[in-house]
Amino acid sequence: MPLFSFAASLPLILTACAALWGGVWGWLAVGTITVLVFTLDRLITPGGNRDPEAEFPAADWLLVGLGLGHVAVLALAIWAVSGQNDLTTLDRALVALAAGLTSGQISHPVAHELIHRSARTKRRLGRLIYTSLLFGHHASAHLRVHHVHVASRDDPSSARPGEGFYRYLLRAWPGAFRAGFIAESRLQGDRPLWQHPYVAYLGGALALVLVTAAQLGASGVAALFFIAGYAQIQILLSDYVQHYGLHRARTPEGRLEPVGPQHSWNAPHVMSAAMTLNAPRHSDHHVTPHRPYPALQLDRATMPTLPQSLPVMAVLALVPPLWRRVMDRRAARWRESSGGAAADLAG
Repeated sequence: MPLFSFAASLPLILTACAALWGGVWGWLAVGTITVLVFTLDRLITPGGNRDPEAEFPAADWLLVGLGLGHVAVLALAIWAVSGQNDLTTLDRALVALAAGLTSGQISHPVAHELIHRSARTKRRLGRLIYTSLLFGHHASAHLRVHHVHVASRDDPSSARPGEGFYRYLLRAWPGAFRAGFIAESRLQGDRPLWQHPYVAYLGGALALVLVTAAQLGASGVAALFFIAGYAQIQILLSDYVQHYGLHRARTPEGRLEPVGPQHSWNAPHVMSAAMTLNAPRHSDHHVTPHRPYPALQLDRATMPTLPQSLPVMAVLALVPPLWRRVMDRRAARWRESSGGAAADLAG
């Protein structure tokens, strides 16, 4: 737990310092979550797996602390980027960049873990984090659609073979929004409309924009939109990378096979995994979604492994021709070996 705490907390703390004082703090905040993590990933030898049955009582406390920290740091960053203190233009740009990076690479995994928790308060905190990033629907789309239909054409968040990130972005964002709404509406039953989760997502986002406009003006709203938009792109990049080109086969009856370790991409790198709460151990999360993140397992023999760390592959995905050159043959081999090629034809 100490490594998770250090790796996930440090960028948030540095971002807060950058928002308050600017100067070197902005460079440290951006450099820590990019250059430092990349360097340590290459220097630290990947370790083994922890006991999959072990319990980690401190894991959820860290999630709650990081979740509350996100709310505070986001508010502070919006205040700073909107020009409410005496930061230079460069300082404000670094704060915006750092806040977007921490929201997309740390707050997103935190919210993701929280929405999987059984305690209602923790789930609500996870939804609040996504709503603060104007992306509340992800909480429903992830649980009701992605985990059910992952690695199939029925999941808007699973990238198809040969699909570039920008084309995926235009399809996945509205597709997940719509699919999540339909899934939640089916579960709504006789409950009043105001209890529909999308009312909270959209109402919360609108309230945040209005409060920001009232307190900080147009510059505050612009800062919120930039930070939230940048974070959303990183969330979508993560989904894109972690499922690109992998498909579940269908049974003779036309049903999808059970989710297996072969249906998600993984990465063994230590520092980026600690910073993102073991998000790169993605196969085990889909197979055992309620397993505590410190206990997630990694087996390179049965799980597709990315050639570089998850953050590096996300950057690579921004250049589709290069991405396809690196990933298409790897994805095809896993589809063929796992029977997933049939899913392409079925889709």
